[in-house]
Amino acid sequence: MTRIDAKFAALRAENRKAFVAYVMAGDPDYATSLELVQGLPGAGVDIIELGMPFTDPMADGPTIQLAGQRALEGGQTLQKTLDMARAFRAGDDTTPIVMMGYYNPIYNRGVDRFLADAKEAGIDGLIVVDLPPEEDEELCIPAQAAGLNFIRLATPTTDDKRLPKVLQNTSGFVYYVSITGITGAAAAEAADVAPEVARIKAQTDLPVIVGFGIRTPETAEAIAAVADGAVVGSAIVKLVEEGRPVPEILSYVAGLAEGAHRA
Repeated sequence: MTRIDAKFAALRAENRKAFVAYVMAGDPDYATSLELVQGLPGAGVDIIELGMPFTDPMADGPTIQLAGQRALEGGQTLQKTLDMARAFRAGDDTTPIVMMGYYNPIYNRGVDRFLADAKEAGIDGLIVVDLPPEEDEELCIPAQAAGLNFIRLATPTTDDKRLPKVLQNTSGFVYYVSITGITGAAAAEAADVAPEVARIKAQTDLPVIVGFGIRTPETAEAIAAVADGAVVGSAIVKLVEEGRPVPEILSYVAGLAEGAHRA
């Protein structure tokens, strides 16, 4: 059982929904980013998604793209992202960490080496948005064998014919993208999301977490009410971009977490 599995088991026992927060590792710099990540559990975050900065983030909108650029310009690397996870683990051995990003940096490091290093650093799962199920032998199956969850995205365009393929080797949870398009583009609507979540849950026992387009505690609550939890990324990263102090960002995150937990 991974930390992700254990977290969802604990949430189910408490009849609570999950709140997941995404931050870009190294944005605006390593020290500030680490401080923010270390503060997330205290703000009510159940699972941390740690972005791996990459030069060509095709699924991301301007907010996350710029965060990745700032991180790379500040000297953030895949190694430093693993170091950040390790530093976080020194003070927290229970909050799950999912590394989210693109395959190129992992391929460049070498899959076997990356998986060993990620496991040693305390990473629990991976979301690699540019590896479709047809490429499962490349990373997904080796990751599962190494004890890491491989989390897949489902979208409004994932039809009933495609969905079983998407779910085939997925573990940990399913990340449902609430809107068609890039991150940070539009507002999520619970009325649109509910039937899609039900459709996915009819084909899997995994938790379904919904992200994209959540910016307020009210939306987090509405989305979590029709799913197993909510993810917020761009809205948090935007505050980093604006240079807000870490305590202010964590206060905002706490409000979102409270919203999701009310569901």
